[in-house]
Amino acid sequence: MARYFEKISWEQWKKDIGNDREVYDNHELPKRQTKFSAGYDFKSPIDFVLHPGDVKKIPTGIKIAMNEDEMLMLVVRGSVGYKYNIRMTNQVGIFEGDYFNCPSNEGHAWISLQNHSSEDFVVKTGERIVQGIFTKFLTVDNEEIVENVRQGGFGSTNKEERK
Repeated sequence: MARYFEKISWEQWKKDIGNDREVYDNHELPKRQTKFSAGYDFKSPIDFVLHPGDVKKIPTGIKIAMNEDEMLMLVVRGSVGYKYNIRMTNQVGIFEGDYFNCPSNEGHAWISLQNHSSEDFVVKTGERIVQGIFTKFLTVDNEEIVENVRQGGFGSTNKEERK
């Protein structure tokens, strides 16, 4: 399999984000800003405000395809964390290959941000907010064969454990 970004479908966009077709059509896939950048910048598909102390789940409008031995780590851009004291609630978002096209939400990548500052953090549509970094991962040599396949979206891998 190849490694690439893709916009969610218009139907999924309407469910998750809204009905503005122009915003959908103009939403850009993540890209690196310089030749030596490790991270692919994700732009916000919506305007939003994070008030001090607020936590907000933000859509990206993007799904991520990758090889079986890879993952994508999503982190706030350095300037967002440093200048504005904004953090992802889980610090690093991890997306694995089986999240792509999962049945419940097409594999739409969402992020959760928290404002740790004393000022409002205002984001306009199209502003870069997080970056994704692909990396390979290893498994142990004596691992039992895992047959489970992801069925749901965000937070779905341990739903059975929580029941």
